[in-house]
Order: sequence, then C-alpha cells, then structure tokens
Amino acid sequence: MSMLARNKQRAVLCILACAALCGAAPVVAADAPAAGDAYAAAVAHPGRSADDLKRDPVDHPADVLRLSGIKPGMQVADFFAADGYYSELLSYLVGPRGHVLLLNNAGYDKFVKHAWKERIEHQHLGNVEHRTVDPEHMGLADASLDAVLMIKVYHDLYWVDPANGWNKIDVGAVLEQIRKALKPGGVVLLVDHSAKAGTGSADAGRLHRIDEAFMREDFAAHGFEVAAKSDLLRRPDDKRDLISYKPPAVGQTDRFIYVLRKKKDG
Repeated sequence: MSMLARNKQRAVLCILACAALCGAAPVVAADAPAAGDAYAAAVAHPGRSADDLKRDPVDHPADVLRLSGIKPGMQVADFFAADGYYSELLSYLVGPRGHVLLLNNAGYDKFVKHAWKERIEHQHLGNVEHRTVDPEHMGLADASLDAVLMIKVYHDLYWVDPANGWNKIDVGAVLEQIRKALKPGGVVLLVDHSAKAGTGSADAGRLHRIDEAFMREDFAAHGFEVAAKSDLLRRPDDKRDLISYKPPAVGQTDRFIYVLRKKKDG
C-alpha cells in the first residue's frame, strides 16, 4: 500500500472514532493501519512483558483501541480484565489525569493467580485501580465512566459452571450497571469470539463463543446503539465449532469488534 493510501485510511479512521464519541450516526469503521499515534505508542511502551508482545500480533490492540477514541484524562473500566493486558495499555492512553478500573470477579482473579498485581507494581501503573467485584453489584457511580472495555469476556456472562465456582449471572443487571455508569454518549468497546448464527448464548459455556446478532440485541435492549464496528479480527475459515481458548482454535477464531454507544437519552 502506498504512503498516500495509508494516510487516507488513517484520516478516515480518526473521523470515524470521533464520530462514535460525538453522537454521529452508526458507521462501519475501516480497519486501521499501524500508525505513529497514541495507540501505537501505548503498544510500543518500553517494559511490556514478553507474553504481551507475543499476544499483540493476534489481538492487534492498537487498532482495536483506536476505534474507541479513548484519550488522555478519560475514566475507563476494563471489565473482567483478567491479568490486565488491556488495562496496562489503557493506563498509557489515559495518562496521569485519567483513571482505569481493572475489574475482576473472584473467579477471574483466581484464574490469573492475581497476575494483575505484579503488572501494576512492575509497570508502576499508578492510575490503575484493581477491584474484585460481584458483577451484579459492582458499585459503580452513575455517569462516572467515559468507556468500558469487554474484551473476549461478554460470553462469560452467559457461562454457568457452579462446579468450578462460576454461578449464573444476571446479565441484565450487569448491562444496566454499565449503562448507568457510562456518561451520556459513553461507549463499550466489545470484542468476542463468534458463535454460529442463530445460536444465541447456547455456546457461551460449551465453546466460549457468542452469537453476534444476539449480542447486538442484548445491548440494544439496554439502551445502546452501534457506533462503529470492524472486520479486523475476522477469520472466515473459522467454522465456529471449536472451543475458543484451546488449540487448535486458540488465536485462530473469528472475532467481532463493536463500539456500542450509550444513547444520550438513556
């Protein structure tokens, strides 16, 4: 691709990201090229772990975060953040005037063996605050957040496995709390593993996947509209019949990306 074409793509994407946060009509965002901007700079930040650097080519975090329009000074939450891979990047994006809530439930904290703690301390992420929460009662202040990230975790809201300590979650209560916690026009940046069309939430536990159309309807019912989406992580060769986090599918799944905006009258 020529330099001129790359510059045109970059300009279009910046316009789309601004539109998503400023109340423009829903758009389909073009895939973002690598760019020397704040998002690329966050990924290039010195001291990031070797494990994170290995994950970057699979998840394309700079391109994904660029869709959100998150910028310095914002208040954001990383929902079910696990070890805080995205929380660290958010820390660099929002800067010292911003704040990042790294939200896990007890199950996620146990799963990652509290690895978020080492990340926060080792990288000196003073603007990142970890909280262990009950997802149905998170205690988030109304209109306190500019953005919420849900990266490959929305399907976990529909996963039920009491034998392993994962009880049924009232998904409506979770989405309603997120809606209330977001400022008018605030956004949810959501990435998840695609299930087969028409399966709804049926594969959330068995395959750790979710139906894209089901997700859109779920958020629409709680006062969200599609502000942008991207095909950046699409994999047409994925038959969507294998569990998402184990070989051979791990890192090879078809994933959808959405920016879901809280309606201003919501």
